[in-house]
Amino acid sequence: MNKVFTAILTITLAFFAGVAFQNQQAVNAQGKMVYELRTYTTAPGRLPALLNRFGGGEVELFIKHGMTSVGYWVPDDAELSQNTLVYMVAHENRAAGAASWSSFGSDPVWHAMRDKSREDGPIVTGVVNQFLDPTRFSPAQ
Repeated sequence: MNKVFTAILTITLAFFAGVAFQNQQAVNAQGKMVYELRTYTTAPGRLPALLNRFGGGEVELFIKHGMTSVGYWVPDDAELSQNTLVYMVAHENRAAGAASWSSFGSDPVWHAMRDKSREDGPIVTGVVNQFLDPTRFSPAQ
């Protein structure tokens, strides 16, 4: 009797877990995120200052202003690893992204952080920005 109860309980839990997973997939399919890939090139020797700024509160400001952090990378390539930061954030849509960047850009905490990080000279010399929409088969929705 105990084995039968355990088997029924296991099957029931598996069923409800499957239903919950399918419902989550439906929600994700209806609310596709837009991803923003940004590549920053720094002045010679200034990548550490940029990494310190990001790791010292800039990422938290992104979150404060509605951005979802996906990841932050330095290229594996020897030359690019000296002056390049690549990162990705996600937004509910392009309008939400524009609103997040606008509020981030006007945040006095960001201005103070940026100004302090530039005390030893300019940091970023170039930015390449791309908005990316997930394909229908992408796990990132």
